[in-house]
Amino acid sequence: MTYQYLNTLYVTLEGAYLRLDYETVRIEHENTPIKQVPLHHLGAIMVFGNVNLSSALIHRCSEDGRSIVWLDAFGRFKARLEGAVSGNVLLRRAQHEALSNPQSTLALAQRFVAGKLQNLYRMLMRTARTLKASDPADSERLYHSAHLIKTSLESLPNACSLDDLRGIEGRASKCFFEVYDCLIRVPRNQFCCGVRSRRPPRNRVNALLSFLYTLTRSDCQSALESVGLDPQVGYLHALRPGRPALALDLMEEFRPLLADRLALNLINLRQVQPEHFEEHLGGAVYLNPEGRKLVLTEYQKHKQSEIPHPLLKQRVPLGLAPHIQARLLARTLRGDIPEYPPFTPR
Repeated sequence: MTYQYLNTLYVTLEGAYLRLDYETVRIEHENTPIKQVPLHHLGAIMVFGNVNLSSALIHRCSEDGRSIVWLDAFGRFKARLEGAVSGNVLLRRAQHEALSNPQSTLALAQRFVAGKLQNLYRMLMRTARTLKASDPADSERLYHSAHLIKTSLESLPNACSLDDLRGIEGRASKCFFEVYDCLIRVPRNQFCCGVRSRRPPRNRVNALLSFLYTLTRSDCQSALESVGLDPQVGYLHALRPGRPALALDLMEEFRPLLADRLALNLINLRQVQPEHFEEHLGGAVYLNPEGRKLVLTEYQKHKQSEIPHPLLKQRVPLGLAPHIQARLLARTLRGDIPEYPPFTPR
């Protein structure tokens, strides 16, 4: 498939071939033309998996200062081509300047948390309405937690520091996981979250969530690298050597969409079973090889589902949303737009 958002051409069709055709990019598949895009409409080209580009197109993009980004079929960043004149140094300078400005840092961190809390709130409200007739007790618990998360969301502008903001986010996340079991509709003796445990995960639900969060973080890191941002330089998460703080920032708004929702679908549709997990010494629980393969397959399918983008006013594949958000973040840092708009689809 091919998509065009924010002056960027995304090509995810395996076996596609892109070549220069006068002042356009001609996209072919099995020698059949499928799309033609004027070059002057494009600021970047991103290709996923087995997609080939002609040398003429690569040279032309290099001359024009148009970037080309290669990712594998799973969305992992592989390489980026930039021309002789690159704006990345200015973008990274803006990224570091925002970190040096406490007001800019707090404003960006608030937007990441706002996106996460908004998506959690909608997720709980949607399920609460669904369960109102069949399970009024669980429905009421979900409504109550959704109200608490909404209250946290409304208090974000009052946060005066990153510590205040992290406290609000932490309490809202705790509130969400306290009712996570209400979202699970299979016997609780098979799947039960209890409390969120990470290092190590102590039950099957936490093992599944941890694995999906790892995949989501990888996708967010690739998205940031694809636009030339440094994934290590974040705003909400503290800087530590080897820690992709900005990827963790961007990941916050995608946790409910890419990980939490998919985990529930896999459990409630009985796609993952107890036999897909194994217990290790010390009580740690992890997906076994068969379980990881199943979850990886379903994660890739989930990323292909289309969802309305609130800013673009059109449907986009969920897997491309982190890349779109990374570009919006870059525009925010450059000063092209006044504030970062988190991804909060209805």
